[in-house]
Amino acid sequence: MLAAGALALTGCAATAASGNGAEGGAKIVATTTQVGDFTRELVGDGAEVTQLLSAGQSAHGFDPSAAQLLALTEADALVVNGAGLESWLDDAVQASGFDGELIDASSGIELFGTDDHEAHADEAAEEGAEDAHADEAEEHAEDEHAEDEHAEGNPHIWTDPELAEHMVENIAHGLAAVPGIDAGTVEANESAYLEKLTALDDWIEENVATVPVEQRLLVTNHDAFTYFVAAYDLTFVGSVIPGFDDNAEPSAAEIDDLVAKIRETGVKAVFSEASISPEAAETIATESGVKVYSGEDALYGDSLGATGTDGETYLGSQEHNARLILESWGVEPSALPAVLQG
Repeated sequence: MLAAGALALTGCAATAASGNGAEGGAKIVATTTQVGDFTRELVGDGAEVTQLLSAGQSAHGFDPSAAQLLALTEADALVVNGAGLESWLDDAVQASGFDGELIDASSGIELFGTDDHEAHADEAAEEGAEDAHADEAEEHAEDEHAEDEHAEGNPHIWTDPELAEHMVENIAHGLAAVPGIDAGTVEANESAYLEKLTALDDWIEENVATVPVEQRLLVTNHDAFTYFVAAYDLTFVGSVIPGFDDNAEPSAAEIDDLVAKIRETGVKAVFSEASISPEAAETIATESGVKVYSGEDALYGDSLGATGTDGETYLGSQEHNARLILESWGVEPSALPAVLQG
C-alpha cells in the first residue's frame, strides 16, 4: 500500500525537510538531520539532497510519508545514520523499491551498550553517597540494563565529534561511487569539513580539561550522549528517560532514583533536549533544587535545530551543547578556533 501510494505521487514530489543541488544531478536522500547536514557539506550544490527528518523530529518513531517514499524511489543514494537508529528503514526501502547506493555512516564504528553509561552512573553514585546508597544505585542500574538492552547498541554516535569525522568519511567514500557525483568536489569538501570537526573536537577537549574530572557531571533528558561522555571523560549521572528511545516515559520510581543521585553527587544542572518536552526535566530539577536548561538553552541531542537557531548545523549544535555544559560547571569557554568562526 505504501509503495502504491508513493508511486501515485510521481511528478508532484516535494523534499521532505530540506533540499539543495543542481537540477539534473544526482538525487540523494538522507535520513536524519545530522547525516543530512554532513551530506550537504560534502556535495555542495553538486547534487539534490532530500532530508527525511525535519528539525526537532526524532528518528526513533519516524514514519515516512508517501511523498518521502517517492523521493526514495527516485534516489540514486540513501545516506543513513545506521547503528540501528532508523528502525523503520527496512520497511521504507522495501515499500519504495529503492535500489540505489546505500551509505551507512556508522560503518566501522564500535558501538557502546547500555552498560557503558551505567559504569559512569555507578561511579558517580559511589563517589557521592554512602555505601548503602551506592549498592542501591548499582542494583537499579542492573535492572535498567536488563530492561533497556538495545540489540544494536547506542546509535547516537554523532555526539562525539571524532566519531562524526568517521561518519563524514564514510559518507564521502559512498558518495564518490554514485553516478553524477563529482568525486573531486566531494574530496575537497571532505577535507575542509574534517578540518572544522577536528578543530571543534580540540576546542571542546581543551575547555573540558579545565574542569576537575570529579566535577564533570551530566544529567540529560535521555541516554543520547554516551559518546560525548566517553570522549571527554565525563561522569553520566543519569537521564530523565532511562534509555535510548526518547519516546519512553520515566516511572515515578525512576524519577525518585534520579533525584536521589543528583543530590548525592552534587550535580548542578539538568539538561532538557530541544526535541523532547522539558516538563519531566523541569520537575526533576525543581525537586533536586538545581538549575534546568530548557527552551533555547536545551541541548541538541537526537535532532539538529531549525533554521536560525544555534543548532541549525552540526557544528553549531555541538558548540552550543559544549558551551552550556561548560557554563553549568562554572566555565567561560575560550574563543572558537578561527576555522569555526564566521
